[in-house]
Amino acid sequence: MHSKRFTQVKGGIEKKALSVEAGVAAVKAGATAKFDETIEIHFNLGIDPKMGDQQIRGTLTLPHGSGKTKRVAAFVDAANEAAAKAAGADIIANEEYIENLVKTGKIDFDVAVAVPSMMTKIAKAAKILGPRGLMPNPKTDTVGPNIGKIIEEQKAGKLSFKNDATANVHMIVGKASFSEANLVSNVNAAVETIRRAKPATAKGIFMKSVTMTSTMGPAVRLDVAGA
Repeated sequence: MHSKRFTQVKGGIEKKALSVEAGVAAVKAGATAKFDETIEIHFNLGIDPKMGDQQIRGTLTLPHGSGKTKRVAAFVDAANEAAAKAAGADIIANEEYIENLVKTGKIDFDVAVAVPSMMTKIAKAAKILGPRGLMPNPKTDTVGPNIGKIIEEQKAGKLSFKNDATANVHMIVGKASFSEANLVSNVNAAVETIRRAKPATAKGIFMKSVTMTSTMGPAVRLDVAGA
């Protein structure tokens, strides 16, 4: 059962697909909770998620950030600890930290980054990090020798994305408190990033549907012509 507030808001939203500008306005109007709701965009894609050459995966730095503060764990060796700390890492994940992570399974960070030399050591925690999408990976720009730059980019709001088993990609594109102009800019950047990620082997309509919603508000379908 939806709340009376949700039902009233949904009743005021058109059922047809809206332009990005109209969709942003509708989602902001529907974000009436007493906290700053997160705005998300969801892509249903014309790919076969079982095919290795049709996987969608990458990174995106939103023009106006996501509005979410990330806790970054930096898996580094002794030579890179100082650089990780200077760049703002919340957790310095050395070998001792990895051993404790394997024992407890406790995760208190939002994103993990690493220097290449630590990847073999992190492997023992793969069963904990992997299912949560937290395993550092060069494809998501979370592994590299310049750990300071990687951390700074994550702190600035760099997002990683990949399709799930049902051919959907989910992204945060801001907060309800963002201006309409900033949300429109972020949404357009997300749409264009996914558009460019279309695999050469994917046939037919690529973006089958694009939906935007706030944490507590109703969903709005977007019309992204040319997808």
